[in-house]
Amino acid sequence: MPAKTPPPRRILTALACFLAAVILVSLCLGNYRLSVAQIFTLCLDTLRGREVDAVQAQVLFQVRLPRVLTAAVAGAGLALSGVTLQGIFRNPLVDPHVIGVTAGSAFGGTLAIFFGLGMNGLFASTIACGLATLVLVFLASHRIMQNSLLMLILTGMILGGLFSALVSLLQYLSDAEDTLPSIVFWLMGSFASASGDKLLLLAVPVALASAVLLGLRWRLNLLSLGEREARALNVNIHPLRWTVIFCSGLIVACQVAVSGSIGWVGLIIPHLGRMLIGADHQRLLPCAMLLGAAYMIVVDDLARTLSQSEIPVSIITALLGAPVFAFLVYRLRRSATHHE
Repeated sequence: MPAKTPPPRRILTALACFLAAVILVSLCLGNYRLSVAQIFTLCLDTLRGREVDAVQAQVLFQVRLPRVLTAAVAGAGLALSGVTLQGIFRNPLVDPHVIGVTAGSAFGGTLAIFFGLGMNGLFASTIACGLATLVLVFLASHRIMQNSLLMLILTGMILGGLFSALVSLLQYLSDAEDTLPSIVFWLMGSFASASGDKLLLLAVPVALASAVLLGLRWRLNLLSLGEREARALNVNIHPLRWTVIFCSGLIVACQVAVSGSIGWVGLIIPHLGRMLIGADHQRLLPCAMLLGAAYMIVVDDLARTLSQSEIPVSIITALLGAPVFAFLVYRLRRSATHHE
């Protein structure tokens, strides 16, 4: 007899508990060790207005907690963006990089670092270029290519290649001793500079875009059936598709602005979510967000604990993501052969 699959609510509850445990363990890790008891004592004493150890309070509330929460929000956002894009494109190999927003945002951030615009300028330039890329993709798809999904993907790839070339050009022109290292380290992704302000700048737009996408969960199920079936069920396809693309692009642009370019999360986490809970977007979206948040926190923990100098996050996501992706491709191929 086949093994019974646990109820979706139980799976989501287990993932939420797992995420809470990962957050707690991550708050303990670092050069300055904190125990679970110390963390709870600090939180309770702070809430009650009691005097606390200044060093421990600074490490917990100003360094680790903003970093862990920033990683969680970034991971949840990237996973949500990936699973929604895979749904509307009806392609399990699509990720947020396909629509060109990641490359456009990376160009905006590189431009800000190149001209020394500061943190506010970096954030504004990154988001502006990311959203401008979305506008270009929309205009090319809507005005020239008749909203074709294939042409939309090709447009995103073309713009992504263009912006990647411009990033390389700025790197070539940068000062090798000052600006270039800053650009390279930022492009490789890191949560080392996380702070309360950055967390707020990331969490607010991600929360708004996520609320819209979660509200469209059942419509995503209809859209993933195909255009003909969706039209038969009175779904207004093009506004829905572009709402999803805009929200996903906004999430990715804000993530790149805060922590640089981070790949693979939006590609592999949706697959893991489907393996756990199925393809129903009403359950898959929250599952992917929980998985993505926990995964990104674990990756960041590895980045800051594996060596004395911090490892860029994108290196670890690639090292972990490549073999997982190879396994998923093999699994998809095996499944297709079995159905034949």
